Amino acid sequence: VAGGNGQGNRLDQLSRPHYIFVDRDHSVYVSDYENHRIMKWEERAKQGIIVAGGQGEGNSLTQLNGLQGVVVDQLGTVYVADFLNHRIMRWPKGATQGSVIVGGNGKGAQSNQLNCPIGLSFDRHGNLYVADLGNYRVQKFNIE
Repeated sequence: VAGGNGQGNRLDQLSRPHYIFVDRDHSVYVSDYENHRIMKWEERAKQGIIVAGGQGEGNSLTQLNGLQGVVVDQLGTVYVADFLNHRIMRWPKGATQGSVIVGGNGKGAQSNQLNCPIGLSFDRHGNLYVADLGNYRVQKFNIE
């Protein structure tokens, strides 16, 4: 379905895939941990498409670092738990950079901080839930 061509950074490879999300079209989104990118693999595709990150390890708005959980909404917007940057990022479909929607204020335990977010999910009202691993908590955010 995705990868299977050895470990690497080509578009037909993955390097330590951690989380997946499958959309209604059966496209598979993979958090490609060591390549610091989210890859989208359309059904029966021979290679993936970079939909977030892919600019190396870092903390700019074009980069991810140690990414974990991934969720994609009906518009194709990608939401990712940027584990080592202690933030949740949103990447609109086709965007070359993302925006920080939760965290991004350094590692910490304050209400505007995260400590190694690992998982995320939305409820039917659009509220975002974040598994904040290093703070031993799950937080709920109203994202507009």
